[in-house]
Amino acid sequence: MTFMTMVADDADGWSADRDALTEAVRARWPEAETDTSEGGEVRGIIWRFETENGPGEAYLHAKGTCLYMDTGEEDAIRLAIAFRGLTPARLDLVFCDEGYSFDVRVPAGTTEHGLTALVDAAE
Repeated sequence: MTFMTMVADDADGWSADRDALTEAVRARWPEAETDTSEGGEVRGIIWRFETENGPGEAYLHAKGTCLYMDTGEEDAIRLAIAFRGLTPARLDLVFCDEGYSFDVRVPAGTTEHGLTALVDAAE
């Protein structure tokens, strides 16, 4: 399933730190592969990794304000929290699935458990 976490409004020039996000991905999946060659206009950096439920992929939009995640919900929530940790508190962040069957705000300081509860309440 595909999930996204993105800055809800104007990012005012902010962009996620690719190196810090790579560290967060590798903290969970040490063998994650990083690819910047396929980026094009949309994909700034791609991470491919193996989860307990099969292959996963995430990519940071070239503007650095949106993270797309093709993985299970639990892993997407982990990545969304990592992205929130790199995002200034002044920026609103949204987490949703590709079908927009839910979309929730991710306040600064939200934990994995807290985001899971927000998603469960919205579904």
